Amino acid sequence: MNDIEISQNAEMLPIQEIAQQAGFNEKTVEPYGRYKAKIDIFAEDEEAAQLGKLVLVTSINPTPAGEGKSTVTVGLGDALNEMTGSAMVALREPSQGPVMGMKGGATGGGYSQVVPMDEINLHFTGDMHALTAANNTLAALIDNHIQQGNQLNIDPRTIVWRRCLDINDRALRNIVIGMGGRFSGVPREDHFDITVASELMAILCLAESLTDLKKRINRILIAKNYAGEPIFVRDLKVGGAITALLKDALKPNLVQTLGHTPALIHGGPFANIAHGCNSVLATKTALKHADYTITEAGFGADLGAEKFLDIKTPVLGKEPDAIVIVATVRALEYNGGAKLADLQNEDLVALEKGFANLQRHIKNMQRYQVPVVVSINHFTSDTDQEIAKLKQLVEQAGVQAVVTDAWAKGGAGCKELAQAVITATDTNSDVTMQPLYDVAAPIQDKVKAIVQKMYGGAEVQYSATALKKIKECEQNGWDKLPICMAKTQYSFTDDPKQLGAPTGFTMHVNDINIRLGAGFLVVLTGKVLTMPGLPKQPAALNIDVNDKGEITGLF
Repeated sequence: MNDIEISQNAEMLPIQEIAQQAGFNEKTVEPYGRYKAKIDIFAEDEEAAQLGKLVLVTSINPTPAGEGKSTVTVGLGDALNEMTGSAMVALREPSQGPVMGMKGGATGGGYSQVVPMDEINLHFTGDMHALTAANNTLAALIDNHIQQGNQLNIDPRTIVWRRCLDINDRALRNIVIGMGGRFSGVPREDHFDITVASELMAILCLAESLTDLKKRINRILIAKNYAGEPIFVRDLKVGGAITALLKDALKPNLVQTLGHTPALIHGGPFANIAHGCNSVLATKTALKHADYTITEAGFGADLGAEKFLDIKTPVLGKEPDAIVIVATVRALEYNGGAKLADLQNEDLVALEKGFANLQRHIKNMQRYQVPVVVSINHFTSDTDQEIAKLKQLVEQAGVQAVVTDAWAKGGAGCKELAQAVITATDTNSDVTMQPLYDVAAPIQDKVKAIVQKMYGGAEVQYSATALKKIKECEQNGWDKLPICMAKTQYSFTDDPKQLGAPTGFTMHVNDINIRLGAGFLVVLTGKVLTMPGLPKQPAALNIDVNDKGEITGLF
């Protein structure tokens, strides 16, 4: 059976039973149908609870060969729940863009899935729709203010707030609005981002409360006036209205895995154009209700994990107790020069060469002083010699390597990994995580630290636009914020074709997006797009629904 067939044939428990298992008070559970619910954080007990242990799952740079990070995350959660009796998974919500575009589903795979996968991958509880509506309401209010007299003297040429849509639609990247005469608005150039790249998504995922959400929304930078002074949402006096649209979306979503482990799925910023982590509220809620919380960061450790550790962790107030790096023999051989069509064949030479990618990720995560474990996600084409070789290489790097089979065996295929994680978390009690850079340092120093320490690069080259933004940040006191790098996920460089572990390269910074509500600066490098496009053969071509309402072809 494929993933969606496995999901649809699963025996799920009513969501109230999952909530009870996780220790949620009945008054906090708001069911959305039989198998999913919102957790009313406003009704949660405010008493300080001891937080459980946090396990961050990340991976090598993604390849067409597949890594299975989400699958391992779910399988590890099931294994830990079975072994300890108290574990919870905290994941991001899938975006409709990749679901209909290139990836298909985004809820794990095989017998390590969160369910109901078809509902989670589509409308779920409406969070993405609420974010899209709130984002575009703010855009409409900005243009209406200009149309109705422009009391704030907003210069339309300086508006940085974009509209958004949660689908890959390249035709909307650059548009002209306000056409049709003076009753249809003021004509100007505008742009669309995908919803998961919007600042509101980042704000939702970093907000610590409804009050904090409103504060962050009010400090969003939207434009400048004709005198060059910044204009914020609070100046429009619509922060309350935008917050109201997101009130329910702020509540984490509760579902379950195929192994009936409680799972909170909430928020979904992309890691290549945003910070790539699920919400602080969902993670902290899981930490309060489980001895072990297993969460993941988007794409490879150079993007998602770095941002989790340097952007999310300071807000969360809890450092990971262990980091799991997922790798596959196939993906490492691809990094070592093997062709995609040849990955079914044993290639120890390519494996050893491609190991450089994993080795750098290991060293990068060790830099934070958090224990690291490597999960070798098993594929049927892997030979005993390849597995033995990879384990040897990992152990020579001073890290334990564990073979996992989460797709085929679920939690049972991750028990050895779970034991390694338990051991790792038990040895981390006296260690303080070391951030990659001093957040108070100058912007260019912080960017250089990421490029040199995390990516292996040598220099950073800035465009005139980027240098102007840096000066603007310094003049306004916005330069003491964390850095959120927008970079290709496929390479340590800004060139997606440079695989392995290149060194000595130059990173090219094109622009900097100022995200005061989110509380970070987005540094755009290479050719990263905040509104992706659909491929020639989008995943939507395979998706259908039968007469019984059963969805097929989702993954």
